[in-house]
Amino acid sequence: MTSTASSTDTRHGLAPHDERPTWQQRLRRFGYTAGPRVDVRDRLVPPYTEPSPRLWLALGVPKTAAERITRWSGWGGPLLVTLMAGLMRFWNLGSPKAVIFDETYYAKDAWALVHRGFEVNWDKNANDLILQKAGHIGIPTDAAYVVHPPVGKYVIGLGELIFGFNPFGWRFMTALLGTLSVLLLCRIGRRMFRSTFLGCLAGALMAVDGLHFVMSRTSLLDGVLMFFVLAAFGCLVIDRDKSRERLAAALPTDPDGRVRPDAYIGDTLQLGWRPWRWAAGLLLGLAIGTKWNGLYILAAFCVMALLWDVGARKVAGARRPYTAVLKHDTGITFVATVPVAIAVYLTSWIGWILSPTDGTGGYFRNWAATDGKGGSWAFLPDWVRSLWHYEHEVYKFHVGLSSPHTYQSNPWSWIVLGRPVSYFYESPSPGSDGCPADAGQKCAREVLALGTPLLWWTACVAILYVLWRWFFRRDWRAGAIACGIAAGYLPWFLYQERTIFLFYAVVFVPFLCLAVAMLIGAIIGPPGSTDTRRVIGAAGAGVLVLLISWNFIYFWPLYTGTAIPIDDWRSRMWLDTWV
Repeated sequence: MTSTASSTDTRHGLAPHDERPTWQQRLRRFGYTAGPRVDVRDRLVPPYTEPSPRLWLALGVPKTAAERITRWSGWGGPLLVTLMAGLMRFWNLGSPKAVIFDETYYAKDAWALVHRGFEVNWDKNANDLILQKAGHIGIPTDAAYVVHPPVGKYVIGLGELIFGFNPFGWRFMTALLGTLSVLLLCRIGRRMFRSTFLGCLAGALMAVDGLHFVMSRTSLLDGVLMFFVLAAFGCLVIDRDKSRERLAAALPTDPDGRVRPDAYIGDTLQLGWRPWRWAAGLLLGLAIGTKWNGLYILAAFCVMALLWDVGARKVAGARRPYTAVLKHDTGITFVATVPVAIAVYLTSWIGWILSPTDGTGGYFRNWAATDGKGGSWAFLPDWVRSLWHYEHEVYKFHVGLSSPHTYQSNPWSWIVLGRPVSYFYESPSPGSDGCPADAGQKCAREVLALGTPLLWWTACVAILYVLWRWFFRRDWRAGAIACGIAAGYLPWFLYQERTIFLFYAVVFVPFLCLAVAMLIGAIIGPPGSTDTRRVIGAAGAGVLVLLISWNFIYFWPLYTGTAIPIDDWRSRMWLDTWV
C-alpha cells in the first residue's frame, strides 16, 4: 500500500507525479487558495442532510433542542412511522373470523409443520372445525403434496404456537413482519437518500399501501417473502456504505486535508469478509425457502452488489475497476450468497428430512428407497435423492400450472392494478355483522388485495423518473430501486400463460415506495434551490401525499372487511375489473 503522499498515477519503478508540485502548490506560498473541490470521501460516503437552521428558527425551536431532535430523528422518525403502521395492522387482526383465500393452505400447513415437521392432508370440513373448536382438533398423519418450501409456513406457525390455531394466531407473524418492514424501509430509504425525511416518507407510503396492508393481515407467503427480500436489500446497502468507508479511510489526503483517489489502492485494497454481505446471503436463503422466485432476486442482487463495488473502486481511483472487482470481490460475494443461500434452503427442510422413511413421513420422503431405488446416483444419501425428486416434481407443477381462476391476471396489468384479488366477501343483512340497521338493503363486506390506487398510479410515473435518473444521471439509488422492481416483477413475464395473481407484486412494493419518495424529493427540489422553488415544490408534494393518504382511508373498508352499504361498495369499484 502506498503512503499518504502517493499519487493516483503510482507505478512501480516510476516517480509518482505528485513529486512535481502543481501550479496551485507553487502559488500556495503566496496565499493562493484553491477553489472548492468535491472531496473523494464525500463521493464515497456522502454526508446526511440536516434541516435548515431557518426551519428551526421559524418554528421557534432553540438551537440545542434542534440539535437534539436532529440527532434522535434518525431512529425516532422511523419508529413513529412504524408505530402508526403497527397500530393499523394489528387493529382487529382476527377479523374476519374466517379462513380467507389461501389461508386454507398455509395456516393449516404451518400448524402441521411446527408439530409434525411436514404438511398433511386435512379433512374437507377442517376449516369449520378449526373455527368452531378454537383450533383444538387433531392433526392428520397422511402426508400432503405441497408446492412451496417450508420457511414461510414455519414463520406463520410460530405465531400459531404463541397465540393458538386461530385467525389472530396465523396472521400474527405476517402482521409483525409487515410492521417491521416499514421500519426497515424507513431506515433503508434514509441511508440511500441521506435524508431522514425521505426515508420516513418511503416507509409512510408503504404503511398506507393497501396491498401491503392486506398482505400484512393475511397468512400468505408473499408477505414473508417481501420481508426477507427487503431485509437482504438493506444488508447490501449497509455493506455498500461500509466497504466505501473502508476505501475512503485507506485513501491518501492532500496538504489541504482533502481525500483524493489513488490507483494502487483502488485496484488492490482488500475489503475484508464483509459480514453484511453474508447476512444478505442468509436472508436470501430464507427468501428462496419461502418461495422459489427468490432465486431471481438472489441473482439480481448479486449483480447489483458487484456493480456497486465497481463504482466504489472507480471513485477510489482504480484504473481497471472491473478487473479489481473480479479479483478481490466476486469470490467473497459468491461464497457469501449462493452457498449460504443453498445451505439455508436445505436446512429449512430439516423437519421433512428427519421424518420417517417408512411411508409415514413427509411426501416423497421414501421415494429413494422405493420408486427411485438404484440408478447412477445411488451413492448419494436417500434424503438428497428424495428431495431432488420432490423439487423436480414441484418445478413441473409450477411451470405447467394453467388452471383458470376467477382472479388470475397478466403481469402487464399489475402495475396499474388491473385485476385485484378478493380474499373474502359476504353480504350481511341490515343489523347484522356490522351492516347498519337503516341500510335498507344488504351490505358488502370484503377484503380486497388492492394497492392504494393513487400511490400505484403515481409509482408508474416514478418508475419512469427512476429509469431516467439511472440512464442519464448514473444515480446508483435509481439503479438500486429499478433493480428491486425488476427482480420482483419481470420474471413473471416469463410465465404469462401460468395462473398468477396481482398479490405476488407485494414483493416489490417497497421499491415502488422508494421510487415515489425519490420522485417527491425531486418535486420538493434539490439542496440550494430558491425559497420560492422549495415552497412550490413542498406544496405540490404535500398535496400528493395527502391525496394518497386520503385514498387509503377511502378504501379502508375494503382492506379490513368492514361492512358498508352496497352503494358505497359500488362507488369504490373504480374499474370494472375490480368486481
